[in-house]
Amino acid sequence: MLTDRAVNFSRTEGKVQPQAAFTTTHWSLVLNAAEASSPEADRALAQLCETYWFPLYVYVRRQGHNPDDAQDLTQEFFRRLLEKNYLRTIDRQKGKFRTFLLAAMEHFLAKHWRDSHRLKRGGGHTIVSLDDQSAEQRYRAEPAQESTAEHLFERRWALTLIEEGLKRLRQEFAGIKKLALLEALQPFLTGERPDLTYAQVGAQLDMSEGAVKVAVHRLRARYGELLREEIAKTVASPDEVDQELRYLIEVISR
Repeated sequence: MLTDRAVNFSRTEGKVQPQAAFTTTHWSLVLNAAEASSPEADRALAQLCETYWFPLYVYVRRQGHNPDDAQDLTQEFFRRLLEKNYLRTIDRQKGKFRTFLLAAMEHFLAKHWRDSHRLKRGGGHTIVSLDDQSAEQRYRAEPAQESTAEHLFERRWALTLIEEGLKRLRQEFAGIKKLALLEALQPFLTGERPDLTYAQVGAQLDMSEGAVKVAVHRLRARYGELLREEIAKTVASPDEVDQELRYLIEVISR
């Protein structure tokens, strides 16, 4: 179970130049192709939507819609989004995907959700793969008392970024056949066991306490790089990476 401590190290460790995380894909590419679509931009947007559908589902549920309607609304929203119905509304000066996505959903719920527009369950074309069962199970695990649906959306957005970074970290360690090492060190990254000591882990791994400290430092640094790369996929310019990271740490810390 991830905790708010999962991102605390990012204030001081793992800092890399955000420019290194930028490529020609994801949100910056989508923004540049808003008026003239391209296959690359379409794929980048679809990937972002596949990753970040759950924060929107949480937002719709917290607005009072039941699970079935929330799934239908979220699916219909992405159908319209991916067909470029909404991309023309992008304000290039407000380039964060998080900001755009929430504003677009608010607009969708206010303007487009009417009885005559309702997507019949089983009758619509699936655009983004939503896991119907896990969506509601995951929603029930969200905090019961949040001040606003917007705050819950942002909290879940931040946690999704953390989870994506950890997923990539696991893939890297699996690739070099060192998952056992990652699993032993991960509590120092996520804060799941605050009472755990370097000496205890060292005894488990047959490593010295100093070697464990070095391994944890490197793990945090690499995770910091991966987290910034995930954030870079959702903002319009490298300058926004650290700003977005600071904001999301603040959201989780509330």
